[in-house]
Amino acid sequence: MTYFPQTNSVTRATRVKLDRSVLVAIRSEGSGTIRAKLHVLSATGGLFLLAKPLEHGDFVQITFQTSRGAVRGMAEMLQPTQQATSGCLQPFRFVALDDEDHTKLRMAMESVLDDPIGVRSGKARSL
Repeated sequence: MTYFPQTNSVTRATRVKLDRSVLVAIRSEGSGTIRAKLHVLSATGGLFLLAKPLEHGDFVQITFQTSRGAVRGMAEMLQPTQQATSGCLQPFRFVALDDEDHTKLRMAMESVLDDPIGVRSGKARSL
């Protein structure tokens, strides 16, 4: 069964700022497979650090490793937010995740959020 993440206009999904060591493979029809780093992650999407932005509105397949295993899903690329010397930050939203991938994502995020040292320090964390 496939899980379709829904955004809630009243309550924003919890975000986890990552330590930029989480690599992502992004497969796009127009660009082939490119590598990026996850900067921020939530149950509904996140923020990539890319060498150059992908097209706003592109649908891509993403794969990244968590402490609970690999997570694969479909995502929509949103408008790039910031250009930096090391690349650009571009948000995405999940449009489809298999139930197993959604469970792995949720469990990995919960384990990061349950880490009191990382939460208190406000520092970026690993998945």
